[in-house]
Amino acid sequence: MSVYDQKPWLAQYSPGVPPDIQPEFPDALSMFRRALERDPQRALLHYFDASLTTGEVDRLSDALAAGLAARGIGRGDRIAVYLQNVPQFVIAMLATWKLGGIMVSVNPMLRHKEVALILNDSGARVLITLESLYQDVAKDIAADTRVEHVLTTSELEFLGDTRPAMLQDVRRIACADATDLMTLIAGYADQRPAAQSLADDDIALLTYTSGTTGPPKAAMNLHRNVVYNTQVYREWMKLDSNDVILGVAPLFHITGLIACITTAMLLPCPLVLYYRFDPAVTAELVEKHGVTFVVASITVFIALMNNEEARKRDFSTLTKVYSGGAPVSPAQVEAFQNMFGAYIHNIYGMTETTSPTHAVPLGGSAPVDPNTGALSVGVPVCGALVRICDDDGNDLPAGEIGELISGGPMVVPGYWEKPEETAKAFDTRGIRTGDVGFMDAEGWFYIVDRKKDLIIASGYKVWPREVEDVLYTHPAVRECAVVGVVDAYRGETVKAYVSLRPGTETTGADIVDFCKDRMAAYKRPREVEIVADLPKTASGKIMRRELRK
Repeated sequence: MSVYDQKPWLAQYSPGVPPDIQPEFPDALSMFRRALERDPQRALLHYFDASLTTGEVDRLSDALAAGLAARGIGRGDRIAVYLQNVPQFVIAMLATWKLGGIMVSVNPMLRHKEVALILNDSGARVLITLESLYQDVAKDIAADTRVEHVLTTSELEFLGDTRPAMLQDVRRIACADATDLMTLIAGYADQRPAAQSLADDDIALLTYTSGTTGPPKAAMNLHRNVVYNTQVYREWMKLDSNDVILGVAPLFHITGLIACITTAMLLPCPLVLYYRFDPAVTAELVEKHGVTFVVASITVFIALMNNEEARKRDFSTLTKVYSGGAPVSPAQVEAFQNMFGAYIHNIYGMTETTSPTHAVPLGGSAPVDPNTGALSVGVPVCGALVRICDDDGNDLPAGEIGELISGGPMVVPGYWEKPEETAKAFDTRGIRTGDVGFMDAEGWFYIVDRKKDLIIASGYKVWPREVEDVLYTHPAVRECAVVGVVDAYRGETVKAYVSLRPGTETTGADIVDFCKDRMAAYKRPREVEIVADLPKTASGKIMRRELRK
């Protein structure tokens, strides 16, 4: 069996899934058009207790596109969307594509300097944002960018008769020098822009990396990238129109864009949105809407396990559960399955790969590597070609640790207006991921850690992920992160930051003792600091760089 050609053994792990997928649509907008043709009255979005049909979403996005076209916005223009998980996000994305434009997704957690960087880098002419974000951030920076039109909206739009508890304190805000999104839509009701012909190599999205190794860069996700990996989700997770997707992943993130929005369009099936994550609300909506499919960071599942109200809810419909974006330990998977009855399947991908390149096949269980204790992230999905390489770019055999290089039709061509950065990260084989791992003899892949997070303690290599997996077996540990700190004797030594489960007590010294019989002396944390919470990105990744500071 070839180490790098996954096709002979793909069917063994996921029967019925083709090794490659033929794109069914020339562009991402066509997926929505097909859903509209099939049933315009079908609910596409649930927002708390209210719903929007495919036909309503079509009319709203038509009107928004017509209104922007009247302001001179058209093909190739960038439209920045700076919103939480609200229906307006989906409407804005469709309106952008109907204009032949490029949507720029902006993390709603970013503040002044960070948002200004993205707006200037992308050259966005339009900014669509929440009133609260305009008041707190955008009004002070739009004038210093190339943004010509600011549209504001509220999380209170599209609600049913009852205002949810998490929005009880939200009030409408008058935004000077901005146009109200819903007023613009009302002014162009029943109008649509001139038809645009989209090509598969047109840019659909500019999605910014988290900037862990420098300033964020915009991956150019082409329409063909979006279509391909949306179909991968359908085939790999065995999704169809009977499914219901939980929109818990941030919509600005590549997972939210593909696993949630475009997958709901493709099937088509309802997408459940609820502004932003709250464990009790999440569990309530899973039960209410009969959610079947979710992709979320492991921190979401940890929060559900530690929430008393969530534990009371019925999760019996939730059978297609995936986690990506942050390491998952075997102990966490077991705990969630024992509590809610659902197995968490690992998934792995990047912004630059338009979501997944690897996943555990639905119904399968990921093996645990006996040497490192790492849980496999799965096998390459349809069409993904993945190599493990040494520092010189040479292929390594099964079992050897090296950097993952991911190729395939889901990989973007590069970064927006950054040829030098593109040349550093991409070559004819794909993208150098910066993640270190290996493939076993059966074809399962394991991520050991980020290349830059390696700790050298007394000359020994220590991968933080391996230490964290042991820490997660401690009954009091809710979340943890391991970093290297300067040590006069060892050069570097291992330090762990830990947050505790509600109702538990322990000390750093107790956790150090817990580790003594469970790992080699050079890997053991010499210091454990108990903290209330660990710093995270909006997609749920724990930010080790903040802890190292």
